[in-house]
Amino acid sequence: MQKRRLGKSNLEVSALGLGCMGMSFSYGAPKDKQEMITLLRAAVERGITFFDTAEVYGPFTNEELLGEALSPFHGQVAIATKFGFNLAPGSDPRGMKGLPALNSRPERIKQVAEESLKRLKIEAIDLFYQHRVDLDVPIEDVAGAVKDLIQEGKVKHFGMSEAAAKTIRRAHAVQPVTAVQSEYSLWTRGPEAEVLPTLEELGIGFVPFSPLGKGFLTGKMDASTTFESNDFRSTLPRFTPEALQANQALVDLLGSIGVQKQATPAQIALAWLLAQKPWIVPIPGTTKLHRLEENIGAVELELTADDLSEIESAAAKIEVMGARYPEHVEKMTGR
Repeated sequence: MQKRRLGKSNLEVSALGLGCMGMSFSYGAPKDKQEMITLLRAAVERGITFFDTAEVYGPFTNEELLGEALSPFHGQVAIATKFGFNLAPGSDPRGMKGLPALNSRPERIKQVAEESLKRLKIEAIDLFYQHRVDLDVPIEDVAGAVKDLIQEGKVKHFGMSEAAAKTIRRAHAVQPVTAVQSEYSLWTRGPEAEVLPTLEELGIGFVPFSPLGKGFLTGKMDASTTFESNDFRSTLPRFTPEALQANQALVDLLGSIGVQKQATPAQIALAWLLAQKPWIVPIPGTTKLHRLEENIGAVELELTADDLSEIESAAAKIEVMGARYPEHVEKMTGR
């Protein structure tokens, strides 16, 4: 497995990470715990060293899963988790419909760090992201709280998720930001306008989540695909039958490039991301071993300048239909 460094930091991880949310949360019923432990350990055996979770996934159960599964590999893997929500014990935020209130007050950040350390069974959080920007708390105070945790040895690196370029700059001035996580793929290209140039300038790594478009870019969906009510894609404008049909052109493009390269649409989608910048580390999620192995195959896939140019010119003619999220969730991004 190739390694990549996140920006100018000393955090070196596998070129592909593993997003773990879907094991416990948002994509239908939680998966069998023992099966997921087996999958997580299989990922380590195959060279994955970067795992993404958050206290809100479950809530809490996803961190506990990683704590148990990855405890034999302390020192060999990096675990990223996140703070930023108000979570009372027993609360049950269901997908995107019932997101709890934001809370990035310094005392809450420090409380989350202590609780996450216990659930993850680690002595220091490798990468601690602010999950969403909280407009009620100056970003300088947020960065300052994480700086304190770093000085105390409880956190190693500071990250931000779905933040705007200007907010990243303000935070970075207080405590250097190691990585920014946002949705980025061939059908979600918002970060290219301001965020990616800012990260390049400041020497910050980028971690695309949903690099396979929440499953759409794998080519395994069409207009007739339906989602259970406990699958949060059932609430997303981009996953209506009309949008799925309209956006099929993007999957067809990936498929045609895949035929040339003897690769799957998912592998082309991931290889495209990896080719954008050497400091980009996508974190596709999966609950299946064969999908994990398929995704890992993208790391060795070489897309030439001609391939990338062909993808770019074809993608430019495709207008993606449907918002990423319902309006109330979209308002929490890019702040």
